[in-house]
Amino acid sequence: MIGEVNVVKGSDVEHAPVASSSARRHPSLADVAVLAGVSHMTVSRVINDSDLVRPATRERVLAAIESLGYRPNTAARALVTGRTGTLGVVTLDSTLYGPASTLYGIERAARDAGFAITVASVSRPGGQSIAEAVESLQRQAVEGIVVIAPHVTTAKALEFAPHGVPLVAVGGAAPPVPTVSVDQYDGARLATEHLLSLGHKTVWHVGGPADWLEAAERERGWRETLKAHGVRRPRLTRGDWSPRSGYEAGRSLARESSLSAVFVANDQMALGLLRAFAEAGISVPGDVQVVGFDDIPEAEFFNPPLTTVRQDFDEVGRRTFYLLSEQMNGGQSSSEQIPATLIVRQSSGAV
Repeated sequence: MIGEVNVVKGSDVEHAPVASSSARRHPSLADVAVLAGVSHMTVSRVINDSDLVRPATRERVLAAIESLGYRPNTAARALVTGRTGTLGVVTLDSTLYGPASTLYGIERAARDAGFAITVASVSRPGGQSIAEAVESLQRQAVEGIVVIAPHVTTAKALEFAPHGVPLVAVGGAAPPVPTVSVDQYDGARLATEHLLSLGHKTVWHVGGPADWLEAAERERGWRETLKAHGVRRPRLTRGDWSPRSGYEAGRSLARESSLSAVFVANDQMALGLLRAFAEAGISVPGDVQVVGFDDIPEAEFFNPPLTTVRQDFDEVGRRTFYLLSEQMNGGQSSSEQIPATLIVRQSSGAV
């Protein structure tokens, strides 16, 4: 039988197809009990991780489950245990690399732990949209909720998050909601200091949208690093994360005679900037050296390959699931920050 995955968009729920009744009968709990030579109750205790089963018996039951390919009936299990094995994720309806990779990292961590995911996607990051998405997930009896909150208004909406439901924010939120985030500030510091270490008198910056928390932290890291080194801060150019906006920023920066180093707030905008520089006859890294942010899979295939700051989205997913599990098991969890890593390639002329 094909499992069901729900994708919630506003009030609409899309259901994946379910196999027809003509499909081959799947092994039952009774089949496992017969093969393992134990009672139904013993199999149930093993599935529910009870301490009342001897290790040797547990191993025999697990071997039978593996041999038969048995999968527990989650609906029946929920009636007995009060747990659904399902987590909810609220995310912006976005194809941007960061939010999409964050969602994938969370999905993978949850799947590895045996949980299913229901996604509530919102088109606008306003408080009302977030509240409706959280309420929709609660109606589906999810055990915990993750909100991917890289936007100022999304994070602010979590100040009014419902009590009594395990909740973790990714990207940013106000206390008491625990948050998992990559250290955007330090990533920007690494990028800026890398360019300064190559002998540049200053570093220009193409920032992301001002209402995105990650863009604000990257900009702050750039500003304060220049200040700490006693370096003049040039004017800020801002984009909207897209290659097109990076291209327009690149055309504007190409007119700056003193330009020699640029830190771009994400790799997609860096791609557009490289195109604009090429059209203007500016060599990278010969005339200007460039650093991006994210380390998208295509970054090493840019022309030239892009020096960038990597975010470990798999680790974000693991830490998010861990914090949520602590709450689901009755404990408390606190915010965690994951370090960013500088990946040096040819665009900064350092290799």
